[in-house]
Amino acid sequence: MSRRKGDRKIEGVVAVVHRDGRFLMIRRAEGILAGGAWCFVGGAIEAGETQAEAVVRKFREEVAGHIRPISKVWEYTRPDGLLVLHWWLVELERDTLRPDPAEVAELRWCRPDEIEALPHLLAGNHEFLDAVGRRLLGAARDS
Repeated sequence: MSRRKGDRKIEGVVAVVHRDGRFLMIRRAEGILAGGAWCFVGGAIEAGETQAEAVVRKFREEVAGHIRPISKVWEYTRPDGLLVLHWWLVELERDTLRPDPAEVAELRWCRPDEIEALPHLLAGNHEFLDAVGRRLLGAARDS
């Protein structure tokens, strides 16, 4: 699918949090964009905001969590070119998470095989697991 004149490209961030061989996943609340879909925590970057600032803000807004950005680990561009997601490895600073029910219906810690089995998993999440995700978990296990 090609871009049409006037289409606006959206830049977003994704927070990659892992522990004990599992990634933090959320099911998006009904009534919002991609409602009911499973994905990593993330969202749009606001004007004047860095990627690192955006990932901290989105994580706080969606699950009331406190994170420290470590590094950008991957980038996903939707086939139509209108969405670019910057995937950031982050460290969870406090283990207490409280999903905002307006944005998040559920959260789970999942192994990659469990993520692949989630219904209505957003497309970029599959690609992330294949390109980077499994390797990140392997490196964490080896350290």
